[in-house]
Amino acid sequence: MSNYDFTLLKELVNIQAPSGCEGVMKSFLLSYIEKVKNTWKVEPTLIHGDDYQDCLILVFGKPRTAVYAHMDSVGYTVGYSNQLLKIGGPKAEEGTVLVGSDSQGKIKGKLHYSVEDESLENKVIKTVLQTDRMIDPGTPLCYQTNFMDQGDYLESNYLDNRLGMWNALELAKTLTDGAIVFSAWEEVGGGSVGYCARYLYEKYQVRQALISDITWVTEGVEHGKGVAISNRDSGIPRRTFIQKIIDLAKASGIDYQIEVESAGGSDGNALQKAPYPIDWCFIGAAENNVHQPNERVHKYDVSCMVELYSHLMKQL
Repeated sequence: MSNYDFTLLKELVNIQAPSGCEGVMKSFLLSYIEKVKNTWKVEPTLIHGDDYQDCLILVFGKPRTAVYAHMDSVGYTVGYSNQLLKIGGPKAEEGTVLVGSDSQGKIKGKLHYSVEDESLENKVIKTVLQTDRMIDPGTPLCYQTNFMDQGDYLESNYLDNRLGMWNALELAKTLTDGAIVFSAWEEVGGGSVGYCARYLYEKYQVRQALISDITWVTEGVEHGKGVAISNRDSGIPRRTFIQKIIDLAKASGIDYQIEVESAGGSDGNALQKAPYPIDWCFIGAAENNVHQPNERVHKYDVSCMVELYSHLMKQL
């Protein structure tokens, strides 16, 4: 069982920052880092501003490898007449509580699947918000938080990817040489990783990246068996780099599992498409109930994730 303090993680999952709304998360990070950076082994240089939109880069010492953790989550945008439009791939059930705010104040309502015409062979199903008023069109909504730290498991909305962010901030405490990138838009296909990678490549010649994100429990990746090192998903990283990661993991004695999938993606996919020779590897704990309000991760896998990142950033 993990001995880590998850108070910060609870704060992170409570912040409403679906894709496109990462600015509020960046503001939280800047405030948090300002408070704690003098307790870290090395105080980082912070890179942000208009050229980086809502992203935030932390540079420690002389970086050789960058860790990418996306700040955004899935969610919904309110359309016309309280219809809900997906942000990314949320998988909410009927009655799921959604929250947010608009010009009229705070919002709390329930997701409802409305069948337009039962007589049609191919039924048209609309997703709407059941609440006591009309919501301003364009308003983003997120799952209501119900964070649970019980026994061997963490359960909450948005462990993907607030847990990846938390892992990066744990790493920051002892990191001497490296970079951490808090990126945007991952749940809707990316768009920020390219210019963050460009800065690190052109300024520091950083050619290696680890993707601090959360993956899936599958027939080949189980709860409590260690952190997952992804051999591939919809993106296929360079084999020589993946083997280097696996060799270092094996030598470390830290428990890990090998993931092999044909679907899914991450900031690694965006790196692969960027015009820079950057090797990348996705390493993260696995969850079930993906993109639902009750994502669930085993604490032992979280511990292995933190330990492996710390080990790799010293060795790479």
